[in-house]
Amino acid sequence: MTLRADSARVRGQMLAAARERVRGGDLDLPMNAIAKDAGVGVGTAYRHFPNRQALLEALAAESLGTLVADAEAGAADPDPAAGFAALLRNGLRLLRDDPALAAVLSSAQPACLAVTTDLTTQLGGAVQTILARARAGGAIRPDVTADDVRRLICGLQHAVAAGADSGAGDRYLDILLAGLRAA
Repeated sequence: MTLRADSARVRGQMLAAARERVRGGDLDLPMNAIAKDAGVGVGTAYRHFPNRQALLEALAAESLGTLVADAEAGAADPDPAAGFAALLRNGLRLLRDDPALAAVLSSAQPACLAVTTDLTTQLGGAVQTILARARAGGAIRPDVTADDVRRLICGLQHAVAAGADSGAGDRYLDILLAGLRAA
């Protein structure tokens, strides 16, 4: 659905206001405050984003698309272990750079937006392909699921964010990869 120019402008203002709040560490994204920051009425805000989850998903859509492309590249890598490791490294970087993506991927709520549903379906398929190839090659434990990978990378992002060690991400990821290797 193509938005009218004025509606697209208002949506852009609201997304910019929400991004600014996220950059400042506010993932609560109160709709009244977003509307005020964007210079629109709260009713207008809710017409564009019926709830906080929809707003988060809209903020995360570009990063989620990048993660899908990374997963598809990893699935096509001739070395499935390298493709899997690259996906986790790129995924951790994206989650650290985009708190909205981290919130969407760690959420237990079902997706609100069709684009999020489509992208997460594509992501799941690509991760399944990577895992199947890595299992077949003996590079990954046979009991690791795509949902395990999602939860582990979200947990890893949280662990990195909780510490002050700037090099912890690579070290934690190496530990995770070692733990996921087939015996």
